[in-house]
Amino acid sequence: MRIFMTGATGVIGRRLVPLLRARGDEVTAAVRADTKAAALVRAGARPIVVDLFDEDSVRPAMAGHDAVVNLATHMPASAAAMFLPGAWHENHRLRRTASAVLVDAAIALDISRFVQESFALTYADHGAEWIGEDEPIEPARYNRTVSDAERSVTRFMADGRDGVVLRFAAFYGPDSRLLSDMISAIEHGWSPLPGPADAYISSVSHDDAASATLAALSLEAGTYNVVDDEPLRHREFVDSLADAVGASHPRLVPPSLARIAGSMARTMARSLRISNARLRATGWAPRSRSARDAWPDVVARLARPVAISGGHPGEART
Repeated sequence: MRIFMTGATGVIGRRLVPLLRARGDEVTAAVRADTKAAALVRAGARPIVVDLFDEDSVRPAMAGHDAVVNLATHMPASAAAMFLPGAWHENHRLRRTASAVLVDAAIALDISRFVQESFALTYADHGAEWIGEDEPIEPARYNRTVSDAERSVTRFMADGRDGVVLRFAAFYGPDSRLLSDMISAIEHGWSPLPGPADAYISSVSHDDAASATLAALSLEAGTYNVVDDEPLRHREFVDSLADAVGASHPRLVPPSLARIAGSMARTMARSLRISNARLRATGWAPRSRSARDAWPDVVARLARPVAISGGHPGEART
């Protein structure tokens, strides 16, 4: 299969490229500049400089491909930066504008499959109830363009094309900047998660997110939650991470703080016990049942750099 891919140098993309090449797929990786091209070439991909906001740039680059995998995002540099005004502006542009441009080009070129990253933590608070894909999402102000990206895929599917939306849960992995910030907070005695101790957080490892994206290239069209088997309550999530790094169990942030700390904090405070039953029914399964089970291995690998070009796609990361 000939795959046109965005976000190939991100935490999921750089794990996915070796998986695609291992099964014989041809991968064209869109990049903004030549600076990351060498690593992609070593991984077996063909890098191409593309302006994702310009259809005149996108369409010729996408011509001749069988499927598009859109993993393009732009995350703020740190957990603290996520709360700053304008921190999510570029991410909004990618989800609202670039996703629409890519879909327009895919339709014009008669490409049959489009895989779009999305965000599972946009569901409404459901307490202890399990959440499936048929529940409506309720994005907050900081991630409101999740809906725009998903609507673009709905438009792609209008004439019977195969569009797949992957609603990823909270990522974790040894090359996660956010995880490093979470550990720092714990080591200073504070939980990095706002909200009640018994609220649920749903998460998924970078490696499992990559394997789910690989599976999406042959899934039935539709929306799938990509999440561990066992979401954890906030108290267990942070305490098990503290145990893995040898720190004391941290103090919880007062729930009242989340109400005044902006839309991102209010989203993180939601109780989201998200089900992966639909995706599991296709044969996909996470390697880690929960973040609690994964922490020892993840923490042991924190200091190792991730290389797109070699080894198992989970061997490194940052």
